[in-house]
Amino acid sequence: MVSDEDKERLSKYILQEGDIVFSRVGSVDRCSYVDGAHDGWLFSGRCLRVRPNHNVDAEYLYYFFTKEETKQLIRSIAVGATMPSINTNILNNVEVQLPSLVIQRKIARVLSVIDKKIEVNNEINRNLQEQCDAIYKNMFEINFDDNWRVGYLSELITIKYGKDHKKLGNGNIPCYGSGGVMRYVEKSIYDHESVLIPRKGTLNNVLYVNTPFWSVDTMFYTVMKLANVAKFVYHFVKEKDLDLMNAGSAVPSMTTDILYAMELRIPSDDVLAKFEDFVSPLYKAISDNSVENKKLAEVRDTLLSKLMTGELDVSALEM
Repeated sequence: MVSDEDKERLSKYILQEGDIVFSRVGSVDRCSYVDGAHDGWLFSGRCLRVRPNHNVDAEYLYYFFTKEETKQLIRSIAVGATMPSINTNILNNVEVQLPSLVIQRKIARVLSVIDKKIEVNNEINRNLQEQCDAIYKNMFEINFDDNWRVGYLSELITIKYGKDHKKLGNGNIPCYGSGGVMRYVEKSIYDHESVLIPRKGTLNNVLYVNTPFWSVDTMFYTVMKLANVAKFVYHFVKEKDLDLMNAGSAVPSMTTDILYAMELRIPSDDVLAKFEDFVSPLYKAISDNSVENKKLAEVRDTLLSKLMTGELDVSALEM
């Protein structure tokens, strides 16, 4: 966050709705569309801003840049020996397919309808997660039982190390790193409820999973020692500021010793079962929405390629 004075001084870095922002270094093929909620934000020196001209629909251009062929092109023309990077000259020389403005808007409309549905599902999931958080706080922080004994996280879970994923083929199993899903692979490392805890990198990105998954070596996964304890463990760990427990010097790091030594009140079996009964339907709804979003994203990406190449004609589409 910066002051109003700094914003005025840095006015040439102000974003407006319709801008497209690229990472200048690293994941140079990734970009974000600036919507109304982010109008007036600033972008940093590690980003590049693309501002469409009057004859280009901003959403169409954004979708053009998210097309896999365009992303591959940007990766191929990036410079840098150790870290890919792009600059304004490189991005300026990317050739863009531009149908008429009417067709651009129709293509963007078709694709944005899908993305808006995905965002609605995401908003519902955020609300459901907040409900789960509230139930957890009410049961285990506000109305806890003084008779619950004090123990350690090591009594509830066994922590496992993830493994390298590079030799795995592509598939439908999510592969998690400390930043989230990295790719989808052909087999799982574990297929039961688990809490994923970053070992390196973004330490506070704690995740709950209840489908088969693969975890890389920067992400711990956990095996539960008790029934009905996975969601409780997830809420307990994610409420801790793991960044403050960082054991690394250059790269933020977490250790099994630090996690195992976390002290907590251990609820009775019947209270854990009650919590499970309360939140399981909410977690099921979150999972269903996430599955739908994955399918919607696949449909969007399939349509994206066909619409951009003209294989699907939208000229007669009434919008």
